[in-house]
Amino acid sequence: MAETSTSVHLTGGRLLARNTIWNLLGQILPMAVGIVAIPLIIRGMGVERFGVLSLAWVVVGYFSLFDLGLGRALTKFVADRLCTKEEHDIAPLAWTSLLLLLILGVVGALATLAVSPLFVRRLLKIPGVLQAETLHGFYLLAVSIPIVTVTAGLRGILEALQSFRIVNLIRIPMSVFSFIAPLLALPFSRSLVPILAVLVAARFIGCGVHVWACSRAVPGLYRSPCFDSSFIVPLVRFGGWMTVNNVVGPVMFYMDRFLVGAVLSVSAIAYYTVPVDVVLRLIVIPTAVVSVLFPAFAMSLNQNPGHSSMLLARGLKYVFMAVFPIVLVIVTFAPEGLRLWLGPTFSLNGSSVLRWGAAGFLVNSVSTLPFVLIQSAGRPDITGWLLVAEMPVYWAALWFLTKWLGIEGTAIAWAGRLGVEAALVFFISGRLLPPMPKLGPRLSIAVVNALAFLYFGSLLQDLVVKILYVSAVLLAFGIAGWLWGLGPTERDYLVRIGIRAPIRAQSN
Repeated sequence: MAETSTSVHLTGGRLLARNTIWNLLGQILPMAVGIVAIPLIIRGMGVERFGVLSLAWVVVGYFSLFDLGLGRALTKFVADRLCTKEEHDIAPLAWTSLLLLLILGVVGALATLAVSPLFVRRLLKIPGVLQAETLHGFYLLAVSIPIVTVTAGLRGILEALQSFRIVNLIRIPMSVFSFIAPLLALPFSRSLVPILAVLVAARFIGCGVHVWACSRAVPGLYRSPCFDSSFIVPLVRFGGWMTVNNVVGPVMFYMDRFLVGAVLSVSAIAYYTVPVDVVLRLIVIPTAVVSVLFPAFAMSLNQNPGHSSMLLARGLKYVFMAVFPIVLVIVTFAPEGLRLWLGPTFSLNGSSVLRWGAAGFLVNSVSTLPFVLIQSAGRPDITGWLLVAEMPVYWAALWFLTKWLGIEGTAIAWAGRLGVEAALVFFISGRLLPPMPKLGPRLSIAVVNALAFLYFGSLLQDLVVKILYVSAVLLAFGIAGWLWGLGPTERDYLVRIGIRAPIRAQSN
């Protein structure tokens, strides 16, 4: 079946590339601010308070589970309507979803208010002097849950329309403020309560800006609010399985630090969280790609599966070529980097965590694309069952290795799970697309070689040798990527850009 003009426009290579760049900016700029702000926050608040604040940051991000996957479902169904020229369904679909999201957010807020005392006083080893302010902070966070869930739906509408420019123009100041707020509050108080209160207020402002953005993107959205019960079942069915993904996935991504707090100490949370968060910040690269590709996959899988295969292959190639050089530098210079950034204590305790986390991230960065492709094909049940099956095995390994090796064992368990998951999602996604006989072997060889280079880099001790090693590997990687990684069309396009850039600079 031929693709519609809307589908062709919203899955075009240049649009997807521009939106990916906007996503990268929306993630990298706040990350740069965080790199500067985190040492200042730790010095101002102390390690224990920062450990609690890092948990609060996780909780704020994890509130998306209360949307029961409806934000992602809304993105898919709006993309489907755009592809089939059923734009008249978008307004009732959006209003139905947003009302459901508001109800779910209120339920989530009440549940969080109820369980916060048990969570703070029993499940975490939080010092007695910090328990009161931690509990009050969690109460504040609970109040913001309805706003977070509704915002997720509004953002889903914008993403289906490929309006990633406006999404990131909202995201950048909001994310930067999450790091700046603690610094602004420290001259007046070291307590967590005013810091978290300001963060919650920022969430309300962000929701209002999303409302305005959606009114511009879909002009008739707010003129005739309506509720259509026929959308509830498909939304809940798709969203229900996305909820399994949204709950189990983040649990396995973030419960490691809660387990460290329960088994070891709050201070160990900081020594583990900071290196792991450095790695997780890099997830902006695959995330920038997959968030753009999710609605594009949803459109092209219905109309032209071959186009989806092309999008997947190119996405994998670009993500790997972007991630490997960064991971190689991190693994090779982990002790020196942590010592320069946070001091010798963090370097001593966190270097091995940073290295294992970076290796696991490299594998996860490429597996994220087929994982999202499976969901965009309308099969979030597959990824949901996969995560559920992984969870007990992973938790057993996590508990055992943490008790045995401390936070290094926690990182080993985390990286090992990502490797197993990557193999499974590539196998499953291959059943949804036309055969690509060259992709699997080439990607496997690239990842295995990359992990070997990371291993040898971690063995080096002398700084000069490390510099020479990284320089040689990256030079060889660049040559191989240019000659064999990129196709003739891609090389010609990059050459044209390189020629035009100095000409434009001279003309200005």
